[in-house]
Amino acid sequence: MQAEQLHAIQPKSFVPRTTNSKHGGRMSPNLLADLEITRPHQAYVGDITYLPLATGEWAYLATWLDLFTRRIVGWAIADNMEASLIIRALQQAIVRLSPPRGLLVHSDRGGQYADSGFRALLTAQGFQQSMSRAGETYDNAYAESLFSRYKAELLDDGIFRDVGEAELETFDYIERYYNPIRRHSAIGYVSPIDFERAYCQRTKIDSKTNERDNS
Repeated sequence: MQAEQLHAIQPKSFVPRTTNSKHGGRMSPNLLADLEITRPHQAYVGDITYLPLATGEWAYLATWLDLFTRRIVGWAIADNMEASLIIRALQQAIVRLSPPRGLLVHSDRGGQYADSGFRALLTAQGFQQSMSRAGETYDNAYAESLFSRYKAELLDDGIFRDVGEAELETFDYIERYYNPIRRHSAIGYVSPIDFERAYCQRTKIDSKTNERDNS
């Protein structure tokens, strides 16, 4: 390696914190704990994770996961984890899928989710905000489990060259594999998009049956 003037890529040894709950902002109650999930776009869960770069710096990925279908409905990557990151990810879901008013939006207690701009977006869309309870790591386990699979299947202890590569590779993983192809045991070993399509088709048939029965 010395003869070829090659240098091993060594990311920073520390792990950046993505959650700071000591921000002084108002906390929202946990509305997810007692909610029975029965349909798509009833509850989204979100989180932020770090992505190691070849420069030794970090990129950050924010996602929103539909709890019923396990579909990643919105995501965004940036070189920082300011509130704009989670806002962009949620706006992606809003533009693509037009989730209904009353949607429950759940996250941990990080400062990004207490941001006034983020809460203004929730209010404008008629969404409800929910946060994990203090010290209860399992309250946001779905989002954390997603990141565990993402890193195992895409990164496999590797790194991205830069933010652009992280965004491109993540697009391929989410939009071309995770949502349309990857099977999940929690939804009957089908992909999130196939599960959502089957639900929509089934409810459409049930609706027509009820119309005939009532006529």
